[in-house]
Amino acid sequence: MTDSIFIFGAGYSARAFAETARGRAGSILGTTRSDEKFEALRLSGISPLLFDGSELSPQLIEALRITTHLVVSIAPGDNGDPVLALIPELRQRMPRLRWIGYLSTVGVYGDHGGAWIDETAECRPNSRRSRARIDAEKAWTVAADAAGVPVALARLSGIYGPGRNAFVNLAAGTAKRLIKPGQVFNRIHVDDIAAALWHLAESELVGPFNVSDDEPAPPQDVVTYAADLMGIEPPPEELFDAAKLSPMARSFYGEVKRISNRAIKKTGYEFRFPNYRAALDAMWRDGNWRATVERPVRSAIRE
Repeated sequence: MTDSIFIFGAGYSARAFAETARGRAGSILGTTRSDEKFEALRLSGISPLLFDGSELSPQLIEALRITTHLVVSIAPGDNGDPVLALIPELRQRMPRLRWIGYLSTVGVYGDHGGAWIDETAECRPNSRRSRARIDAEKAWTVAADAAGVPVALARLSGIYGPGRNAFVNLAAGTAKRLIKPGQVFNRIHVDDIAAALWHLAESELVGPFNVSDDEPAPPQDVVTYAADLMGIEPPPEELFDAAKLSPMARSFYGEVKRISNRAIKKTGYEFRFPNYRAALDAMWRDGNWRATVERPVRSAIRE
């Protein structure tokens, strides 16, 4: 691909995608809210631009004019998607646009009582943030259809990778083994997000795709497995109902579902890390589980 990629919101997952696309795309530009993050973006192969969600700078407008592949990784706000609010007519700003990738979340499905679900499942999100996500998905689909451009909705499971995993939490003494019978989560390594998004972009595929591993598993199992690899004792088990958690952390445990990834596999994508064991084994073996300049430490999502 000798085209121009533009990333709105060059955070953890989007920077990993840029590292995958580097050398394949003609140019990669991306936004951040602070010029203090410019160097981290450059190290990932991104030409950085400022974007605070309120206006388009002349430099950003010029970059959009040559964009062929757009990736959106900015969460919707109280007033909807901040990008679409400024670019209601996609063709007007991006005459060369051929494909859009919108990074969403499996949270749009809500609770399904532990059942296996795919992209045809009913979306019935419980939280306000997940309802905002499904509204943003719909808005991007309408805008893309109006522009005659395919849009892929990449619905991501709990994200982990270098600097953002159970090893980091164990080393920091913040890991927990919360026990809630029947609770499972899917996960996705950031390298699989990057590779899957490149696969969708390169083929300019359309539709919702669950970007998720093969194995929904109890969160305490992940912590135990990571502790075994480190050769340390895992933290004691805690009953979920008695645990001290933030409202957001507790809300994650209010939904149980098992995510199927068959749709993206049918397009030819093969997951590098089909389960958490394969990913933790590789990170521990390679020693790349700690934070890097490009991928700063953040707390792992549901381990």
